[in-house]
Amino acid sequence: MSDHGIARDQLRAFIERIERLEEEKKAIADDVKEVYAEAKGSGFDTKVMRQIIRIRKQDRNERAEQEAILDLYMHALGMADAPAPDYNPD
Repeated sequence: MSDHGIARDQLRAFIERIERLEEEKKAIADDVKEVYAEAKGSGFDTKVMRQIIRIRKQDRNERAEQEAILDLYMHALGMADAPAPDYNPD
């Protein structure tokens, strides 16, 4: 019976830790929301800011691969101009 008591106490401790972390996560999310609202009030485009933050989380190779695929798809759909020819003054 004492094994169940220990497991119950351990389970309760895990649940309470998770609940505290969820509260902290919500508080942080609210803080982030406030910063975006402040940035928007200063005239910044928050959609673009979110995009930049997402891009900054990627490593260089992952970002380059996504940009190449995006470029390929845009060209395939006729949404992008042809790439500019390399300028070679020689």
